[in-house]
Amino acid sequence: MNAILATLGYVLSPDGSRVLMIRRDTRPDDLHFGYYNGLGGKLDRGEDVMAGMRREIAEESGLECHRLDLAGTISWPGFGRDGENWFGFLFRITEWSGTPFDGNDEGSLHWVERADLLAGRLPMWESDRHFLPLVFAEKPEVFHGVMPFDSGKAVSWNFSTH
Repeated sequence: MNAILATLGYVLSPDGSRVLMIRRDTRPDDLHFGYYNGLGGKLDRGEDVMAGMRREIAEESGLECHRLDLAGTISWPGFGRDGENWFGFLFRITEWSGTPFDGNDEGSLHWVERADLLAGRLPMWESDRHFLPLVFAEKPEVFHGVMPFDSGKAVSWNFSTH
């Protein structure tokens, strides 16, 4: 399977109660318009996933990452605008420095309560509700999942931790 490689990071507040999220609200033609999402994006050619995650966090938020914990990976066949396959590396960013931007070209940045995120009280991809509990588990285990999409909707979700 050919796939676009990407990162998706969740920056946690120092006490772990809040998560820095982007609200994609600048371009109405954006596939993610109106949704809250973690920070991240496509890997550059020749870039490893840690370097790509650090670069994306710096570009999108102005923060410098000091600790990144791999939460898991997800294969999203058929997710893209034209049915492209995506493969994402998901991270928890627990140590960082700097002051986050108010926003960027893709949207506004917001510290949201982790409890609100996990309870689904924010507009987001419905499919995120499947894997966010794994990302923010009390005792997280690295997971590897697959979530096929058809016509813009997730059709199933499977994952393993071992």
